[in-house]
Amino acid sequence: MADHELNLIIMPDGSLQPEWNDTIKAVSKKTQQMQKEMFGNFTSEPESWLLKLGFCDKNVELSPSFSFFRRFSGLFIQKLSRTPDLESLRQKAEITISDHEVEELLSSAPLMTGGEYLNPEILNSIWEELCDTFSRLIKKFDGTVAAFVRNYSPHVHLAGRIFFHLVENKDDDFPFAFLATYSKGLNDKGKSKHLPLKNAIKEYGSSGKKMLELLSTVTLAAEKSELVSQLVETGELFHPLAWSSGEALLFLNEVFIYEESGILCRIPDWWKGKSSGVRLDISMGGTKPSFLGLDAVLDFKPQLLLGDTKISLKEAKKILDESEGLAFIKNKWVAVDPEKLRKTIDAYEKAQEMMEESGIGIRDALRMQLKPETLLDIHKEDADVTISSGKWLESVMKKLTNPKLIPAVKPGRDFKAKLREYQKKGLSWLFFLHSLKFGACLADDMGLGKTVQVLGFLNVVKSNQPQKDRNANLIIIPASLISNWTNEIERFYPDLKYYVAHPGIGQEKKVKDMNDSFFNSIDLVITTYALIQKYDIIKNYSWNYIILDEAQAIKNPGTKQTRAVKKLKAENRIVMTGTPVENRLSDLWSIFDFLNPGLLGNKAEFGRFIKTLKNNSDGYSRLRKIISPYILRRLKTDKSVISDLPDKVEMKTYADLSKKQIVLYKQIIEDLKRTIEDTSGIQKKGLVLASLMKFKQICNHPDQFLGTGDYREAESGKFVRLREICETIYEKREKVLVFTQFREITEYIADFLEQIFQRPGLVLHGSIPVGKRKKIIEKFQSDQYIPFMVLSLKAGGVGLNLTQANHVIHFDRWWNPAVEDQATDRAFRIGQKKNVVVHKFLTRGTLEERIDMMLEEKKNLSKKIISSTGETLITEMDNDELLNLCRLTL
Repeated sequence: MADHELNLIIMPDGSLQPEWNDTIKAVSKKTQQMQKEMFGNFTSEPESWLLKLGFCDKNVELSPSFSFFRRFSGLFIQKLSRTPDLESLRQKAEITISDHEVEELLSSAPLMTGGEYLNPEILNSIWEELCDTFSRLIKKFDGTVAAFVRNYSPHVHLAGRIFFHLVENKDDDFPFAFLATYSKGLNDKGKSKHLPLKNAIKEYGSSGKKMLELLSTVTLAAEKSELVSQLVETGELFHPLAWSSGEALLFLNEVFIYEESGILCRIPDWWKGKSSGVRLDISMGGTKPSFLGLDAVLDFKPQLLLGDTKISLKEAKKILDESEGLAFIKNKWVAVDPEKLRKTIDAYEKAQEMMEESGIGIRDALRMQLKPETLLDIHKEDADVTISSGKWLESVMKKLTNPKLIPAVKPGRDFKAKLREYQKKGLSWLFFLHSLKFGACLADDMGLGKTVQVLGFLNVVKSNQPQKDRNANLIIIPASLISNWTNEIERFYPDLKYYVAHPGIGQEKKVKDMNDSFFNSIDLVITTYALIQKYDIIKNYSWNYIILDEAQAIKNPGTKQTRAVKKLKAENRIVMTGTPVENRLSDLWSIFDFLNPGLLGNKAEFGRFIKTLKNNSDGYSRLRKIISPYILRRLKTDKSVISDLPDKVEMKTYADLSKKQIVLYKQIIEDLKRTIEDTSGIQKKGLVLASLMKFKQICNHPDQFLGTGDYREAESGKFVRLREICETIYEKREKVLVFTQFREITEYIADFLEQIFQRPGLVLHGSIPVGKRKKIIEKFQSDQYIPFMVLSLKAGGVGLNLTQANHVIHFDRWWNPAVEDQATDRAFRIGQKKNVVVHKFLTRGTLEERIDMMLEEKKNLSKKIISSTGETLITEMDNDELLNLCRLTL
């Protein structure tokens, strides 16, 4: 039985929403209790729940997303508790977070739903909300700020008025100076005034109540620190002291004790960002290898670094011999762990020997960024080792993560699409990866035109590679996308020689007759995930490129489908997905195992790495560094994209008829043929309108026509496409409006969508009272995540403001562009801050597709030829025209 795990979701607007998810791992009672408390806080106290999260016990395990925001709000509490003159915060809460702290948090953020929206602006905004929340609550609180904090957590040690200062000294024998001070309130600029602690004796006496209160934090620290205890007993705490490096090191190693006790410490910056001092850095890829691809061999160069300064082996050994734990070298102090430094020196000498023997493969070089110590077969705790990119590899990685730096490539004249600026950059990025023989993941947001970028890429590759040196390319897609791809090819790249390897597609050469010779004569083969296991010729052919659309189809590495895809042979690979690939670690590994095999290690190795992430957030940073060069994801909200994008993106979405739909559709055609010859006038018009209604119902779902009420997904191509689109919308926690002209199907569509979004949505049609409609609209427009609304076209077509949605789906077509545009404008109107993607559903090979083509051809005249009801033109056709319009072509 699955336990429940509480996750935090980052919504498209940057807000946070808790969400329960099933998990197969056991959830402890302490975690269960804390999850319930947090969810209850969010529900009952939405303004203060995040502040309370910062006070939570850090030892209780939470989901990675909640742990990250507990750490974030915990930093706020830590800064709050270490604020001198705490009571001054009642007047003005000025608790700041630095850009460096924000960058560190972002780099260590776990993979989570909505993580793509996480950026400095979002974190700074949430931080400001914490400040505002604290300010509001403290003004309502009847008591001191200290009492307020202790009310939330008695374990938080608040900063007292005592400060410990350690500064560097120019005396060679005693290179450090120590001084204790106390705060005397605020000066005119709002800053703390400090006096040496000895002044407190004059002010308060040596043992009075005020003196004891002032020294309360010191007393607490003395219970845990021998050093502080001695300073108090000898009275040296009240005098400036000169210290050796050994004494300074003892103090620095105990700073965390003092701060936990409430003493504020001012220490040198070099200690705050300390490492073990000297580290071994292995720089790889200083020069371009003789051949490219993940199997290419890179040069590598080991070097010893002190911070960012290179030091010699002799200097490192000198530090080891002379250090007392702190060493002064190259005009700076550095912390030294003698045992770790000794093993780091040993690792350097071992790396020197390896460098003389051979280079290292790019795949291994990049993979070692996850666990650098694996190169030398050492434990991370034993030596300080980092992997860095040399001059050539660094240049390559910069271009991959910033497509603006990549030289532009242009498709030939036979490519008909006019690419937007970001699409041109995407095309150049794909070709740059092609030149390096690296696999690429094009993960642009839905509606940004991934298909046209890939077609442009195939055009450029074909132009730069002679036919005799080039095998065919293979694209694997869900069956429901075949029509989308073939229509895009005919529209943008009609000279591309392609073949659809699918028995349901009528074409001259049958699938059973495919062979190597035929493949060598064409550019592209299109097939489906289900069929690659069926055709041996596809499994055995050596492809130029294998391209996966909707690549989340291989996210589960254990399925037969995934294993079959990964066995295919190709020079290189591209995956396309509108779903964020970083949402789940297991999905990420499976996709990269296809894209760039071995880059993330094998499944067991990656599994072991995942386990280290629980106590090592730095691992997420290293993981991002490895995968980010191969993923190009632009959002509709990206500043680099939004200026290049129309506010409304319209997409035609093609669906195939199921076998049941085909049978019923043919039956209606036969009925129409038999009866239309014997009718005329009003009787004919009624017959045509009745038949059109039946065709529309069948194209939606056969059960809408039959009235059985089953509405199985597999029996409707539109339901299949609806799932595919809405799964991506759900992954991004966006909202969608689904329009249909049939009131009777609205509830069934809503029931189906509820399964996909794992929560209920809303329905609006003409039978709903006007008073209730207002509440439905208000609920959808609220900050609550109501993912969808299904509307009948007439009830939802005018007078509504539904700007929370940024997707509009026309499930069936009204055949009057003005009416459809009115419906679309429920989302696309004043108040909409997001780009709206409009999906217009069409069933392939039916009258829906042909009427759409007719409207496209006569777009400028559509208002004249199509009446408000949408069928006048059709009812006035002669019999042959009408039957030709309704015919079924598969």
